[in-house]
Amino acid sequence: MAQKIKRKQSLHQRMKNNQKFQAVMTVVLPLMFGVVLIGLWEGQVLHTWFHTDTFALPLPSRICTIFGDNFGKIMKNVKPTMTVALIGLFIGSVFGYFIAVLAALFPKLGKGGLSLIGAFASIPVVALAPVMNNWTKDISSDASIRSMVAKIVVVTLISAANMSLNAYRGLTELKPYAEDLMATYAAKKLKTFTKLRLPNSVPYIFVALRVSVPASIMTTIVSEYFAEYITGVGRQIRECIVLAQYATAWAYIFMACILGIVMYVVLMITQSILLRRYH
Repeated sequence: MAQKIKRKQSLHQRMKNNQKFQAVMTVVLPLMFGVVLIGLWEGQVLHTWFHTDTFALPLPSRICTIFGDNFGKIMKNVKPTMTVALIGLFIGSVFGYFIAVLAALFPKLGKGGLSLIGAFASIPVVALAPVMNNWTKDISSDASIRSMVAKIVVVTLISAANMSLNAYRGLTELKPYAEDLMATYAAKKLKTFTKLRLPNSVPYIFVALRVSVPASIMTTIVSEYFAEYITGVGRQIRECIVLAQYATAWAYIFMACILGIVMYVVLMITQSILLRRYH
């Protein structure tokens, strides 16, 4: 038999099939885009394209200077923002997973809960936050506590919706014949749930957190726009814009970006460690 002649792969195909190269490019390409964007911004090319000036869109160098000069004040406002985001993310994720478990165990009852929490999550944050401020006005006589509770409730609803929908998929979308195999072993429902459904939902938990982690930061910042108590990164952005202090507002926006990126990186590191052990 004549041996098959192997065609030499092109450079593009070799790069496409090289996993290490693809992993490097997922970091290099966003960095290159960021460098180019900042260069166009600092060179005032973006100002020409969007017909704006350096007052409304300050230069990156100016924003960094303001960021350094006001670092202490910015960090004071980071603490309440992160407190609300983390508490709301934790409560929402636990509550959402609980709803997903109920939906998997009791489909008739649980699917109604999924629909209800999904309906709440579909409401825009700019509409939900003021309503929550009114609903929680009688919780405490302290404005800071009322404001924090209202913001936590909003973040909780958004996080719970993401977690419940994704976790439900993990609890119900099993490998072919996996449930039948457990039945042949005469496994009880509780054993099937703990040995099959729960482990299968672990990767889906991180899928939900990939959405919920940055969403919790953004939801907290937007909720702070309407909060009763004047604190947090989002509220400072609003106050600076009202006072036409756009450079300071951009410094707080820069801080918000850092918070989102740091939380996402921590999540991805945690995911890589836990899922490596899981697999």
